Amino acid sequence: MVDIHCHILPGLDDGAQEESVAREMAQMAAADGITHIVATPHVNYRFSFDPEVNRQKRDALQRAIGESPKLLLGCDFHLSYENIEALRRQPERYTINGLRYLLVEFADTSIPPNMDDVFFDMISRKVAPIITHPERNSILSERPEQMLSWLQAGCLMQVTAGSLLGRFGKRARQAAERLLQHRMVHCIATDGSRSLSASRDTSHRRSTHGRDRRSTLARGTALGTDRTLQRDR
Repeated sequence: MVDIHCHILPGLDDGAQEESVAREMAQMAAADGITHIVATPHVNYRFSFDPEVNRQKRDALQRAIGESPKLLLGCDFHLSYENIEALRRQPERYTINGLRYLLVEFADTSIPPNMDDVFFDMISRKVAPIITHPERNSILSERPEQMLSWLQAGCLMQVTAGSLLGRFGKRARQAAERLLQHRMVHCIATDGSRSLSASRDTSHRRSTHGRDRRSTLARGTALGTDRTLQRDR
């Protein structure tokens, strides 16, 4: 399994603060069957984002934990005007492994204006947005038609493992379950929180399509290695 969204690099954002905590997170991930982790520090007004610092932190942590899980680099991209302009100039600074997939995050209670145009512009520039934890956004959880239109345009969806386990409340859990049932979820990730295997078991029970049960988590591997995803037919 590949966890495409994890705040594991120490001292960069609101995730792990000490290397000892990051090592423990890696050990738990390995015990859970995770072979690769995409480290995704925030890109927002609260925290400094420097790809060279991220690489140094990644390399140091990889040496500390050994060969597995393998640590990859990405980010948790907040959709501010400044970030969007910076992405146009240098997309590889923000995408997973410097390739095409980009984790994009909304606040839990709002959606910026003109997102249709923003996503169209990203996709036209060969950047594939992965919308993270839409089930936790109070607007999107009640507007599946909006998410469907973005999926049809070429966006992908990532649900947080903790949502399926009830960590973010009943509304987020029910929204995540509905997305799974309607085959709108491309992958599940921890966001640096709960067990991915536990959420896999929950998704198996909730999903109505057998192939979805096997493929939702497997897609993380394709994202990490930049293979083009195809929806199950």
